[in-house]
Amino acid sequence: MAGQTTRVVMPQLGESVHEGTISKWLVKPGDKVTEFEPMLEVDTDKVNAEVPAPVSGILREILAKEGETVQAGAEIAVVELGGDGKVSATPEAPAPAPKTEAPKVEKEGASIPAQQTAPPPRERGGEDSEPHRYSPGVQMAASEMKVDLTRVIGTGMGGRVTRKDVQDFAAKAKAAPAPSRPAQAPAAAPADGDQVVQLSRVRRLIAENMTRAKTTIPHAWQTQEADMSGVVANRNASKGAFQKQEGFSLTYLPYVMAAAVSALREHPEVNSTFNETELIVHRDINLGISVGLGDTLLVPVIRKADNLSIAGLARAVNDLASRAKTRQLKADELAGATFTVNNSGTFGTLFSYSVINPGQAGILTMEAIVERPVAVNGMIGIKPMMYLCFSFDHRVLDGLQAARFLTSARKWLEAVDLETPVY
Repeated sequence: MAGQTTRVVMPQLGESVHEGTISKWLVKPGDKVTEFEPMLEVDTDKVNAEVPAPVSGILREILAKEGETVQAGAEIAVVELGGDGKVSATPEAPAPAPKTEAPKVEKEGASIPAQQTAPPPRERGGEDSEPHRYSPGVQMAASEMKVDLTRVIGTGMGGRVTRKDVQDFAAKAKAAPAPSRPAQAPAAAPADGDQVVQLSRVRRLIAENMTRAKTTIPHAWQTQEADMSGVVANRNASKGAFQKQEGFSLTYLPYVMAAAVSALREHPEVNSTFNETELIVHRDINLGISVGLGDTLLVPVIRKADNLSIAGLARAVNDLASRAKTRQLKADELAGATFTVNNSGTFGTLFSYSVINPGQAGILTMEAIVERPVAVNGMIGIKPMMYLCFSFDHRVLDGLQAARFLTSARKWLEAVDLETPVY
């Protein structure tokens, strides 16, 4: 007699990824699947993820074929529980993880955890050490109601977001008066000789996120000019040994990241999320780093960046950027940033008005370091100068708070000297 079955649903592979293409099924109907072992490969424009089975059992039916693009929360397979697929019944199956590690079966279906391999044992205690874990039912409700889960305050145990939290948030958003939108001119028809380029999925996602950011976040902007003499001298003195030891170049970016981390520690309200009626000030400083790849922009995350030295930050950036170029980033490495640092100055820019990522209160951009004549004690000297540009959410920060944060970052950079440790 057939056992109980559950329907497996497509996971949400990152906060800004709402669909994925099934590139390959690693099992076929009739095969045994084991919880946490690879079940299929899913391709998005951000990551290629080998995702594990959410339960143990027998794969009875594949509902989404290879090559199909599926929305997060949509059903993709049917698994029969029990029989040869009992959880932990086989010696090769990993030990069951805590309930918070992988969503179990719900009425809506079982969601595949958004991980590439079986999760390792936790080294940190407490459920709040890994935020942004949502049950399959919550993810499905958020997808159906077009709710950004990063903006929802959880009322469940340990601050978890429940289905009712999503429904209440959607109802409140629907009841709010819609902002008036100016009339738009009709789209221009292509003329003779024009080339029509279809938008890729990632470009559509970027467009959606940028539109949402600019229509929901009241942006404001400030800039300050930093004397980078100490940073330049420190890097010049350190880069040879650093290259020999690490195998890659020491750039100016980790210095600016360290300055941002120091300023965020000093002004924790900048490391926050605005959530309609309250401000969530984050304990951990999780830095998003903008990485441009052709027509694609990724923002991988360095978690707990305040625990890293300049060299540690440089290693993290090099690792994430290298794997971003080969599309080997994991889904959870593109989610959970609390603040972003951008480095458009590498292309020679001087003033950038960067768009704030939804769920964050600001983005700091380092510009090109340029030698300029500067007045020092009544004398003219040539110094390496750099503009620091800060876009901030005016709902979270007023001009004075933003200026204090920016001043702290600038002063940290200007205090660097030959004695400042890289390691």
